Amino acid sequence: MGKPKKVDIKKRRHKLLKEKRKELQIKDIKIEKKTTKEFDLRLEKETKLYWIRAVTGALSALVGRLVLGLIGWFLLIWMILWWFIFPFFVSFIILKYNYVKEEWSWKNIIQPGIGMFFFAFMIVGVITHTLLKLIPNFSSILDLFV
Repeated sequence: MGKPKKVDIKKRRHKLLKEKRKELQIKDIKIEKKTTKEFDLRLEKETKLYWIRAVTGALSALVGRLVLGLIGWFLLIWMILWWFIFPFFVSFIILKYNYVKEEWSWKNIIQPGIGMFFFAFMIVGVITHTLLKLIPNFSSILDLFV
């Protein structure tokens, strides 16, 4: 019988590890593509809702203060109505999003853009109120028609 063949263990181990890494990378890429699509769709929905909330915050402050002449508690109630009711209207009627029943939560509609809505409402509301107070005997556009 002859001598057993010498095997370099380090080289063999390195080669096996390299092959394993390639297999794992291929599997990871396939899994990531599927979840990325679902994640991207959800992210796209939330991004649209976020920017709609930002614009809605600014416009609701402008309309509430400039057109309707609301101040104090009435302006707060106006803001809360736009804050909690309008996102559902946008989500279900305007954009017609379909939500999975098991994953659906009202938080998915309310949460995107809460801070931006409040910030835009406050900035536009304060600036509009300040500018209206600079004009004597004028509180809203409705005063022009009454």
